[in-house]
Amino acid sequence: MELQIAQTAFRTDIIKGLSSPQKFLLPKYFYNTEGDRIFQQIMQAPEYYITNAEDEILDCQSDEILKTSMQLFPTFDIVELGAGDATKTIHLLQEAVRLGASDHYYPIDISRNTIDYLHTALPSLVPGMQITGLEGEYIPMLQQVPLTKPKLVLFLGANIGNMLPDEALAFCKRILNKGDMLLTGFDLKKDPQKILAAYNDKAGFTKAFNLNLLVRINDELGADFNTAHFTHYPLYDPVTGACKSYLISRIKQQVTLDDGTTFRFEKDEPVYMEVSQKYSEREIDKMAIQAGFKTIRSFYDSNHLFVDTLWQKK
Repeated sequence: MELQIAQTAFRTDIIKGLSSPQKFLLPKYFYNTEGDRIFQQIMQAPEYYITNAEDEILDCQSDEILKTSMQLFPTFDIVELGAGDATKTIHLLQEAVRLGASDHYYPIDISRNTIDYLHTALPSLVPGMQITGLEGEYIPMLQQVPLTKPKLVLFLGANIGNMLPDEALAFCKRILNKGDMLLTGFDLKKDPQKILAAYNDKAGFTKAFNLNLLVRINDELGADFNTAHFTHYPLYDPVTGACKSYLISRIKQQVTLDDGTTFRFEKDEPVYMEVSQKYSEREIDKMAIQAGFKTIRSFYDSNHLFVDTLWQKK
């Protein structure tokens, strides 16, 4: 039943996006089995500095992050939004067990493959930590986490950057109860060429990641997309901090779903895929205040490319 509901939502969202005057596809649908695999390749690409920067923070500073959190609450549950394979989070989880800060981890992810993997892999990697994975959207799944303890919610990997600033602010206003903590990863504004290269890697992983969504639509909705008729186009605005990705139609064409729904594309017409928002430190502090949090402490990598900032809900 749940699978049928998810498939119906997928069809509805695809039709809505590709029928809009400015065509778009929702980035949450990138993550099927193949999308998960390609995203792992993106994170290992030399141009994608975000992974190494945040891994350094969590590898070297998890002790400080947790001790700072324990000054607010001696023990707490750890919840992660968009957990992925938890490669970086393992540093924090292992340290949480060592310090006695937490013994329960709730990874939330839209991918069933990811949740299944975490249930299988983490118990041996983080003995003493109970794993309860939740598959679905962030807000509904957060509401399923028991309220028996305060929460340290992790929103890492610049996932908050997958929303435009107004959307991110509205999201932050909705999450957490008074006193709960939020550790959020922000990709900082920097050399525009470095940022753009991270979303246009030489190996073509990001291009494949975007095109794979068209393949998924073919597989699940019986569409007839020809991925060779689209190209990947990223752009970065250093003023607004928005790094956006598009698929561009190479030719005038039409695509049809198995229910007969048809979409027409003009030559060079863009399809908006996602945003990866970058922030200045001043903008991060402003968001915390506007969303009803106080900043407890910020943790930077050695090259000052990225920051994990600890907030507490007022």
